[in-house]
Amino acid sequence: MKLELPILIVNFKTYKEGIGLNAEKLARICEKVHLQTQKSIAISVTPADVNRIANLVSIPVLSQHMDPDEPGSHTGSVIAEDLVDNGAVGTLLNHSEDQYRIDVLEKAIDRARDCKLISVVCANNIEIAEAVATFHPDFIAVEPPELIGGDISVSTAKPEVIKGTVDAVHKIGDIPVLCGAGVKTKEDVKKSLELGAQGILLSSGVVKSSNPEKVLFEMVSVF
Repeated sequence: MKLELPILIVNFKTYKEGIGLNAEKLARICEKVHLQTQKSIAISVTPADVNRIANLVSIPVLSQHMDPDEPGSHTGSVIAEDLVDNGAVGTLLNHSEDQYRIDVLEKAIDRARDCKLISVVCANNIEIAEAVATFHPDFIAVEPPELIGGDISVSTAKPEVIKGTVDAVHKIGDIPVLCGAGVKTKEDVKKSLELGAQGILLSSGVVKSSNPEKVLFEMVSVF
């Protein structure tokens, strides 16, 4: 299963609205919006919820975490083979809340590639995104950490970060750049796309909304 562009990826994190039974409800909402609009929507859930959600909906399901370990004596590790067997099509890596050492990140990207998992790698700034691009992940998502979960989107507060990341990454390879942090409205999405992003990675703007279905419909309307 591919991630079609432009794409909206909803990271459920571990908000109470995005885990367990609530994750099922939110996943069904995301799927409903996809089916009614035919716009590309994927979701990123906790490793514990990957199997239940992947068996529930038809949209792409990513894990929020993956370790670079191979099968073996690694108690507690989330390994690529297990994610594949449980229905994940990809994994989120290096989120600002779950950062990797650079050598570990490179190995994790390689492991994802070897197991045919799509890698969506987060970067805090242009420089990190440029470094990550040399590992050739499938997607790079730039998210200034100080704006994550806030009320001002990256496209408004730091538009130069989006454009600069797109330019830097595309000098290295044809890797789609997503953006996130503070994205909550269709205007935020529209401006991000105008700056060169090919999709959005967001969380609280949907997960913690009182009406996530309405928010999703509005956001993908500009795709």
